[in-house]
Amino acid sequence: MITAIVVDIEGTTSPTSAVREDLYGYARQRLPRWLADNGDAEAVLAATREAAGRPDAGPAEAAEILRGWLDSDVKAEPLKAAQGAICAAGFRSGALHGEFFPDAPPALRAWRQGGIALYVYSSGSVRNQQDWFAFARGGELATLISGWFDLANAGSKREPGSYEKIAGAIGVPPERILFLSDHPDELDAAATAGWQVVGVTRPGEPNAPRPPHRWVGSFAEIEPH
Repeated sequence: MITAIVVDIEGTTSPTSAVREDLYGYARQRLPRWLADNGDAEAVLAATREAAGRPDAGPAEAAEILRGWLDSDVKAEPLKAAQGAICAAGFRSGALHGEFFPDAPPALRAWRQGGIALYVYSSGSVRNQQDWFAFARGGELATLISGWFDLANAGSKREPGSYEKIAGAIGVPPERILFLSDHPDELDAAATAGWQVVGVTRPGEPNAPRPPHRWVGSFAEIEPH
């Protein structure tokens, strides 16, 4: 019996283009000024210098390093921290909204009303995840979610140990957790950790289905039991 569902965001609940073009584009444009003018940026600067091996990098150079990571889809913690802080302002000003596939919000609401606990596990920072759901176009969804997991508090999405850590954190046996993702490697890792998995494949998304997992084109096809 499934008692918890964990969802990925990019390509699963939401179009990849919305995340990469809207969210990432917003952060990319504002990185230099944020690093130069924001008092909260010092920790990100220090972490960027250390990760890049550039101990003397100033805000302008650090911004280029972070932009390079963003363009290469490097899952670096200082980049995620900067994105979270920059985009938080965008969500609150109305410049950004969480975009969801039409079938996702009603399914999430139905599952939650049916007594299933919902969680999010994404490479985006917890802060970005929470804002994405809280400022969802068409109505907030964050109150449906019982917990949030990212690279910082759970680890790599392609490592079985990350899913074991999440199962321990939410206190649910692995066989009672269903993971939904568009990425075959993530499904493999979750299945290795003992989770139930279903792949989500949608038109125009970059990841192709791969055996041995079940794949669906809509959350409406999923009946947790």
